[in-house]
Amino acid sequence: MAAEEKSSFDPNVQIADTDSKIVVALERISTAFRALLWEEGKQIGLSPIQIQLLIFLLHHNEEKSKVSYLALEFNLTKPTISDAIKSLEQKGLIKKKTELLDTRSYTIHLTAKGKKIAQNSSLFAEEMIVPIQKMKDLEKTAMLNNLLHIISHLNKQGIISIQRMCYSCRFYSQKNGGHYCSLLQSKLAADEIRVDCPEHEMIS
Repeated sequence: MAAEEKSSFDPNVQIADTDSKIVVALERISTAFRALLWEEGKQIGLSPIQIQLLIFLLHHNEEKSKVSYLALEFNLTKPTISDAIKSLEQKGLIKKKTELLDTRSYTIHLTAKGKKIAQNSSLFAEEMIVPIQKMKDLEKTAMLNNLLHIISHLNKQGIISIQRMCYSCRFYSQKNGGHYCSLLQSKLAADEIRVDCPEHEMIS
């Protein structure tokens, strides 16, 4: 009979298990992000996903501004994204641009009003950076590297649908034990590994 699995959320398990403590700590941080998003949303009359959509559209190109891509990005269904887009359009924050070759398909663009709100709202998590700025550079690099490996694992398990970091890019490789980008034709230091790269191309 297999031994009963123990939950990381059991305080008695955490006492002697650093792995579980880390899992719970990450969950606490995710709770903080949700709380910050909700607070931002209350102030401007938008839901958390509507705010996230505006911020994403502000910082990413047209290729990533379709409902199908956004659904994968946020691990939500297309109808859920479509409802959020419809609401943002009614509020005058986004506009749709129909594609010439397929009138059923469209890309989503911020209006001037939407861009202003997105720029302001994109600072919702600034409090998170305060303790990070107090860390030493080596600590930051180690933390980044560990988080990237966690994200990579979650992606391989199908929990995170899309991620645009170096480890999943066809331009990335390891040479002589270090990181290398064939697009930039340059070695990458550990702190130069990207989490969200504009030039990212998935490994085929």
